[in-house]
Amino acid sequence: MLSVPVAGAARGAGSLPRRRTMCSGVGCFWALLSAGLLAACAAAFLSPAWLLPPGRAAAGFGLLWRCAGPPRGCHGSTGPGGFGDIPSGSWQTSAVLCAGGCALLALSSLLAIVAVLLPGGACERRVCTLAGYMQTAAVFIMASGLLVYPFGFNSATVKRFCENSDIYYAGDCQIGWGYMLAIVGVMLSVFLPFFAKYAPKEHISPTPIPTIL
Repeated sequence: MLSVPVAGAARGAGSLPRRRTMCSGVGCFWALLSAGLLAACAAAFLSPAWLLPPGRAAAGFGLLWRCAGPPRGCHGSTGPGGFGDIPSGSWQTSAVLCAGGCALLALSSLLAIVAVLLPGGACERRVCTLAGYMQTAAVFIMASGLLVYPFGFNSATVKRFCENSDIYYAGDCQIGWGYMLAIVGVMLSVFLPFFAKYAPKEHISPTPIPTIL
């Protein structure tokens, strides 16, 4: 008569650590997606292919880099004068917002990896919640930067390469893959806070088989 509750207690004691240390599938996917989107947003942020002038091979404008074609190559948009050499105030604002969003996304990706390694409990829940809030803020900040960027199309520098360009109108130029990659990265990052909500291991439903047995 005494062996039945002892066995049940042993099963319960043995199953508890397994539930608290088992890696959540949602948590692992969330951490991997966070790292992947961070890489995509960072590559877009550093890319010089946000605005492509016509008839110029390997030429383009980015937030931090500007390419003038094979003879002259690429150089930083900041130039020797520093941040003020970025040709448009809108692009300066966009650079600050995108850089801040990437920084928040990087920190939240680190927290997501830490949450995967933590055992289930209150500490893990707090880390996931904090990372989710940071990812939400990163999405809004980077989206604001992307919306501000086309306001710089009416600057004198852009008009010199893209005729008839104006706010939200690139004129003869084309939108490059760097800007499109940034848009796709921000759109996919919208889902990160939802995964963060279900990333804690306690959301894993225990199997009903031990209870039935």
